[in-house]
Amino acid sequence: MTVLERVRPTHSTVQRATFKQWLSVAAVALGVFVVMTAEMLPVGLLSPIGAELGVSAGTAGLMITVPGLVAAVAAPVSTVLTGRADRRLVLLALAALVAAANFGAAAVDDFGLMLAARVLVGLSIGAFWSVAGGIALRLVPEASVPRATAAVYGGIGAATVLGVPAGTFVGGHLGWRAALVVLGVLSLAVLAAIALLVPKLPSTGAVRFASLARMVRRNAGVRTGLALTFLIVSGHFVAYTYIGPILAANGVAGGAVGGLLMAFGVAALAATVASGSLIGSRLRPTLFAVAAAMALAMALMAFAVGSVSAAAAVLLLWGLGYGMVSPAVQTWYLRAAPGEAEAATSLNTMMFNLSIAVGSFGGGLVVDASAAPDVLWIGALLLVPVALLVRRGWASGPAGGRMGFRAD
Repeated sequence: MTVLERVRPTHSTVQRATFKQWLSVAAVALGVFVVMTAEMLPVGLLSPIGAELGVSAGTAGLMITVPGLVAAVAAPVSTVLTGRADRRLVLLALAALVAAANFGAAAVDDFGLMLAARVLVGLSIGAFWSVAGGIALRLVPEASVPRATAAVYGGIGAATVLGVPAGTFVGGHLGWRAALVVLGVLSLAVLAAIALLVPKLPSTGAVRFASLARMVRRNAGVRTGLALTFLIVSGHFVAYTYIGPILAANGVAGGAVGGLLMAFGVAALAATVASGSLIGSRLRPTLFAVAAAMALAMALMAFAVGSVSAAAAVLLLWGLGYGMVSPAVQTWYLRAAPGEAEAATSLNTMMFNLSIAVGSFGGGLVVDASAAPDVLWIGALLLVPVALLVRRGWASGPAGGRMGFRAD
């Protein structure tokens, strides 16, 4: 059976996911929500944390850079080291670790200690995503995998629409430490949900570092996926990490930031939900649209934002683009490396988090050296080559051959 046949089963052989299976997907999505909120919450609390711990906005951005770098290393390393462990047990251990990281961060009074706590967040992110990113293949029947993948990645949209804005709200009223404590409690809730709802998932075989290197060397589709991840994600985070200072420089009051982040998150979540039907049959056009929407939004943010309503409109467009990034790119990897989902996902996770680190760090240098809005042009320029990569990469799959799935 070809990959295309597996992706497009006949009606007579289609099996649908049960309610219990969807509950297991929901538990993993909740874990993604908490992990992503833990990673991105400093975006909304950058100014108060930096002010209390005595660092500049650019230096405070290291709270995003450090876990990104750690996660980039943790993704492939954890995939190899936990290769023979039950994936459910791995998820449970990581939920406990992210809880400890958030409780620890809430107690620090020094920026160095804060970064140490963020190292633990990075370990959790890298290892969690390596397992969760491709887990839909094991939780639901094949016909439901695209929608289950979108549901798992919906945790990212939920983090942006609920997690980060709610954390920013709590931080603004009760202090940033309270926001981190709440997040620690939610991490314990994830621990309980996974324990109750996710079935045992025995290892399907150990992954070795050599096999990861061999996949990159021999699989042109995976290499294209890595380039797509880097350009889109670093382009996003070089600007989005500093959205608070950008909005302030454009005349938007600081009290409006939480609501604007929520507008971005609403759009991102809606796009993630919609992506379940789009990425299954129209992956290439989806990736084209993602790059175009994000680049246009960044250009408009640099030119036109001078009021809350204008900022909201631009962030809605930006969110619509970014909401489809994770499920679309993950689907690219799964189709480029069928049968090697966990190895491909660990590479995606590595590059995704490395790109977060590169983008946030580079953006911090620009913000401290010049004006915050300047990072918007850098982000937009990084998105320009995406269309060419998608067009070229589609024609070459594993070992340079044509990829076995439909582009549109």
